[in-house]
This record gives sequence, C-alpha cells and structure tokens, in this order.
Amino acid sequence: MKKTVSVLLSLVLLLSCGVTAFAEGASDDSFGAYEHVFIVGIDGMGTSFELVDSPNFDRIFADNAYRHDAHTETLTVSAQNWGSILTGVDYMTHGFTNGSCEENERGSDSPNNSIFYYARQQFPDAELVSFNNWDAINHGIIENDINVRKINRGTDPLVTDAIVNYFEKGNVPKLMFVQLDSVDHAAHTYGGFSKQYYSAAAKADVFLGDIYDAIDAKGLMKNSLFIVVADHGETTNGHGGTTKEESSAVLAVAGHSVNKVSLNEDVHNRDVSAIALYALGIEKPEHFISAVPAELFGESREKTVEENPLQGAARVWRKFLYTFVRLINLIAGIFD
Repeated sequence: MKKTVSVLLSLVLLLSCGVTAFAEGASDDSFGAYEHVFIVGIDGMGTSFELVDSPNFDRIFADNAYRHDAHTETLTVSAQNWGSILTGVDYMTHGFTNGSCEENERGSDSPNNSIFYYARQQFPDAELVSFNNWDAINHGIIENDINVRKINRGTDPLVTDAIVNYFEKGNVPKLMFVQLDSVDHAAHTYGGFSKQYYSAAAKADVFLGDIYDAIDAKGLMKNSLFIVVADHGETTNGHGGTTKEESSAVLAVAGHSVNKVSLNEDVHNRDVSAIALYALGIEKPEHFISAVPAELFGESREKTVEENPLQGAARVWRKFLYTFVRLINLIAGIFD
C-alpha cells in the first residue's frame, strides 16, 4: 500500500509542477511583451520637464518609470546623441556629426545600424515611421533602404499635426520615432535659461499630450511602450560642453509591465535603443553598450497588475492535489 501511495504522490507532484510551469510560461514576460514602441525625442529639453508646468508628462508617467537627469553623451551635440539613442553605441563609435548627418544619406550597409534596421529584420512587413523637425536624422542616421516611412516637417506644430493625421488615417506602426526641435531652437535664440526657453519647454508638453492622445484614441496604448527622451540640456550659451545642465536629459518609459520607479542614476539616454528592442522581442546586438535598466521591468513593480488567470488556476489545482495526497495518506494509514 505504501508503494502505491508513493507512486501516487510522485504522479501528483509531477502534475503539479507541470501545471505550475505552464502557468508561468504563459505569464507576461517583458521581453517581446509589446506590439508597438513609440519614442518621442525632444531636442534640448534636458531636465526641463521637472522645472515647467507639464501636466501631460506628469499624467503619462505618474505610474511608470523616469529620470529627469539621465546621462547624455560626453559631447552634448544633437547628432552625437540622437545617433547614440538610435544606434545603441557611444558617439565616438558611430561617428555622427551634425554636418555628416545633413550631408550624407545613410544605407543599411553602414556600420552601427539603427534600431529601425533591426526592427525591419525581425518584422519584414511592419510599418516603421520617423517624424522629424530636424530632417538630418531621417537623412543621415536612419537607413534609407529599409522601407522606413520618413516624414519631415519644419516646425513642431506641423510635426504634431502630421502625427495626429497619420493615426486618424488608421496607420499602426510597429516602431515610431519623433523628434521635436523648438525647445532647442529657443535656447539657441534666447538662451537656455530664458523665459522663451521655458515657454517652449511647456509648449512641448502640449505637443507630447497631443501625440500620446492620438495613439491612445486608437486603442494602441494598452499594448505599447511609450518613451520620452532628450538628447541634451542647455546653458545660457547653448550646449556642447560638459556642464551638468548640458549633460543631463529626461528619460521616461510607460507601459503595462513598467515599474513605478525612479530610474537608476547610471542610466543613459542611449539606453532607449536597448529598451525599444527588448520590448519588441528583438535580441540586443552584441556591440551595443546601451542596456535595459534592471529596475525598469520585473516582479518588483508597484503598480496593480491583473493576475494571469492561469496562475490563479494553478494555485487552485495544486491545493486540490495536495488535499488529495493527504487523503490518500490518511487512507493508507488506516489499512496499514
């Protein structure tokens, strides 16, 4: 009888482990957990969302992850930083300059490909799109031969209107990048600590809200990762140096599996590239130095997450099986 009980117990434990493994396998893993990634880059924003009235930024990232002073590239110039944000390597490795991006069109046979290249490899038929005020990004950083829809508009209102119209027409991109430029323009014209600069930063929050709402109106945010990032900050005399103001930039991430945390002080704006690929289920290239912050995803998140029903069912099933085992043991004891 004891041998029979032992066999039954082994069978029960095997079934229990199998059900548990099935439930855990079906749970939401953040690698590849998102259907879409949207990246909104705001040139020259630095840490200014922390300093100006920004109701849209606040509502989008209230229960998500952000850091106002993520590290930029050591050289705080636009091409160097947008290049790193989109290619996952430092500025010395990719070698972009403002002039080279404006003058030289880029193909996929170039070294240090952008995240659009890897998205195209993984999703051959997906819609990929890039909206830019500064068209050098579309010209000299994002490859010209991988079927990325590139839309250039000369002002931030026109960029925002183009995005809203794009979604109203029913387009659904797998990966979207946006570059807004008016904050940096205000800094170059009036200075980084001017009232015009902070006014432009507050206005950028309005554009951000319009873009987010256009996506959300189509029901896409429930399975999308939404990222806001800046290339650099500003000083009274613009940017390009190594001051704290220039080399600090906002990085914020929103999504259903994102933890409600302040990102670690070691995070860089270039980490956007690794985060985007991870969310879409694309293995990070070995040469990337960008990384997914350890605290960004995982079980430690503070937000209330709806339980996977299979996990709950597994607990009920295990409870039933162990009750059954105890009953068998009881019966075995009676007949011994």
